Amino acid sequence: MTSLDELIAKARLLISEGHSPGQIADELSLSMETVTWLLTQKKGDVAPKDVHIDWTVVSSNALLLDDVARLMLDRYHCAGPGGEKADLGTVSVVGIALSGVPLATLIAASEGARFAIYHPAKHSTAEKPTGSMSGNFSAIAGERCIIVDDVITSGRTMHEVVDYLRRHKATPVAIWVLFDKRGIKEVDGVPVYPVFRVSRID
Repeated sequence: MTSLDELIAKARLLISEGHSPGQIADELSLSMETVTWLLTQKKGDVAPKDVHIDWTVVSSNALLLDDVARLMLDRYHCAGPGGEKADLGTVSVVGIALSGVPLATLIAASEGARFAIYHPAKHSTAEKPTGSMSGNFSAIAGERCIIVDDVITSGRTMHEVVDYLRRHKATPVAIWVLFDKRGIKEVDGVPVYPVFRVSRID
């Protein structure tokens, strides 16, 4: 079985288990367009240009996950123009459900910061899907916010989160991700700090 066949099989299994295409996109670290293609492609159809990232060796191990969260924090601290330590200041750490949540939790715990969870619109089953903050965690109004996720694929979710935070009187100050698949330096004026940039060369 090829890696493409495996992805198609995984996508079909997840849809059969009741996952939405948005949830499948997150699970497989792929764009919505790629997931749609995996679920509906016909023989001979050309696959969208995308890169699959499988980091389950790390994400399934709490100790390695903690190391990666610290790496994201160190990446930001070393982001000054001359490599000097950047000051984090007082912030709320906003984890994007699902994969950004454990990373954001560990980062917030390490820094003694407030912690919030954002549910993106692509996970909503409503007729008009919208994103939302979880009411069980920190409120974000008036807060400076660091947004945390595992992968930037298209950048749509990040635009959505930045817009949501601003509309709800919060100030997004940085976006931290493990993998940036688009080479995005900023989202609506908010700087992006990836640990790794992933490029496809055709």
